[in-house]
Amino acid sequence: MKKSLNYALCYAVLAMAGGVFYRELTRANGFDGTTALGKVHTHFFMLGMVMYLIIALFARHYDLYAEKTFKVFRALYNIGVPLTGIMLGVRGVFEVLGTQLSKGANAAISGIAGIGHILTGAGIILLLISLKKCTAKSEIST
Repeated sequence: MKKSLNYALCYAVLAMAGGVFYRELTRANGFDGTTALGKVHTHFFMLGMVMYLIIALFARHYDLYAEKTFKVFRALYNIGVPLTGIMLGVRGVFEVLGTQLSKGANAAISGIAGIGHILTGAGIILLLISLKKCTAKSEIST
């Protein structure tokens, strides 16, 4: 449970830093509009902090950290979520600065962000499998 709370704290700090960066960059550049940079804050809060707070609740009642699938989840998820957030930030900075990207650069940003989303999605599936295994073991032992 303590590990999950530590992850939640780290993602909360990332979310707040992303929010402050968004606010300051858009204010400094007089940007008034929507940008991918504004989504960094909510991605880290919801996919990072909230997810790990929920995991902490499950870890309190089940031996979640003993599951092999949970260990793989943690690795994939903690690569996928930051990768997605970073690429949202990269795209957002270019949008705020008004930089025109080449088709190749645009495709590369989208591709890397897509890989982040795939890793995050695979991680969520593994988390659900881990939870299913833990609850099944718990039902057998009671």
